[in-house]
Amino acid sequence: MKTQVQYLQQKNIIFKSLREITPKELESRKKILMYVGVDLKGYYAFVVFIRKSSRFIIKDVEDIMSLHLKAEKYIDSKIKKLYISIDAPLCSKAHVALVDGGWRVWHDE
Repeated sequence: MKTQVQYLQQKNIIFKSLREITPKELESRKKILMYVGVDLKGYYAFVVFIRKSSRFIIKDVEDIMSLHLKAEKYIDSKIKKLYISIDAPLCSKAHVALVDGGWRVWHDE
């Protein structure tokens, strides 16, 4: 978690509180890191870190969107800010779909 917090600090994103949500809590089998945090203004944020060797495609975007909705139900609150860090080859259509969905995308290949 320390490396993820440092990564977010490099992007000038600071949270009052940040806690990890395991995929099992959201009934998922994905191997990703998910965090829910409260920023300095009091808004909830959902942060996802993805590392994989295969291409990140539109199907993966649909899975991430459904995890976002499940996280809102899990914490019983509306999540205003969405962040995703992808360490994999990224499909251009998937990138556009994420940006249109309100996500802030960081892509490291």
